[in-house]
Amino acid sequence: MGPYGGQPWYPSPVGWYPPGYGFDPYDPLVTPPGAGLGGWFDRCGGALRRGWRQLVPILLLTQVLPAAVLSVISLGLDPSAKWAAQAESDPTIVLPDNFVADLLGIIVVLVGGSLVIGLVQAVGWAAGSWVITQQAAGQPGNLDSALRYGLRRALGLWGWTMLISVLVGVGFCLCVLPGIYLAFALSMAGPVYLFERRDPIGRSFRMFHDRLGLLLGRVALVALAVIVGSLIPGALEGVGTSAFGTDPLASPGTAAGAVAVIGVTAVLALPAHLAQLIGLLVTYTEQRAHEAPVNTAGLAAELG
Repeated sequence: MGPYGGQPWYPSPVGWYPPGYGFDPYDPLVTPPGAGLGGWFDRCGGALRRGWRQLVPILLLTQVLPAAVLSVISLGLDPSAKWAAQAESDPTIVLPDNFVADLLGIIVVLVGGSLVIGLVQAVGWAAGSWVITQQAAGQPGNLDSALRYGLRRALGLWGWTMLISVLVGVGFCLCVLPGIYLAFALSMAGPVYLFERRDPIGRSFRMFHDRLGLLLGRVALVALAVIVGSLIPGALEGVGTSAFGTDPLASPGTAAGAVAVIGVTAVLALPAHLAQLIGLLVTYTEQRAHEAPVNTAGLAAELG
C-alpha cells in the first residue's frame, strides 16, 4: 500500500517516522497514532474476521462451558428452596436448620469453582491472543497450537489475574470509584504479561496514566460491550430457570429444562467474551505504537 496520507513519512506523537523505521500505518493489528477510533474499530473487526473460526471454539471451551457448569452446580447446591420450605412450615424459625453450614458450603463451592474457572479462562485468553497475533502476522493460527500455547502461559496469567481481581475487589469494597479506577488502570496487565512478561501491573498503570483519555475511551467501549453482553444472558437465565420452580433440579424433566436454559444463555454471552479479548488486545497494541514503532511481526515474536 502507499505511504501515510500520500507522504513517505508516518506521524507519531513526537514527530514523524521515516520509512523502514518499524512502523506500518497499514498494520493489521497495530492501530497507528493518529488513526483514531475508526482505526481501532477496523483492527478489531479485522481480528474477528480472520480468527472467528478458531476463537469461537476456544472461547466456548474455556469461557462458556466452565461458566455453564458452575451455574448448574450452583443451582443444584442452592439451599434457598429448602430454607423457604422450612420457613413456610414453621414461621417461628429464625434461621433454617444447618443455615451456617449450607451457606459456607455454597460459598466454598463458588469460590473454589471460580478459581478453577479462572485457570481455564487464562488458557483461553492466552490461546486467543496467540491466534489473533499469529493470523495478523500472516502465520497459521490453528486451534491445536493455540491451546498448547495457552496451556504454557495459563498459570502465570492466572496468577496475575487473581492478584488483579483481589485489588479491584478491595477497591470496590472501600468505595466503588477506587474499584472502577483499578479495573481500568489494570486492564492492560494481561496483554503486558503475555507479550512482555515483566511488571504487568506497573506497566499497565503507566500506560493508563500516559495516555489517559485514549485508553479510558477504548476500555470503556469494551466494558460497555461486556456489561451489555453479560447482563442480558444473565437476566434471561434467571427468568428461564425460575420458570421451573424454586428447585429446578428436583425432577429429571425440570432439571433438563433448567440445564438447557443455562447452556443456551451461556452461549449468548459469547459475543461479550469476544469483545473483551479482541478489544483489550487491540487497545494494548495501540498503546505500544504510541510508545515506540512496533508491528505485528515483532509482537508475534514477543509471544514466543
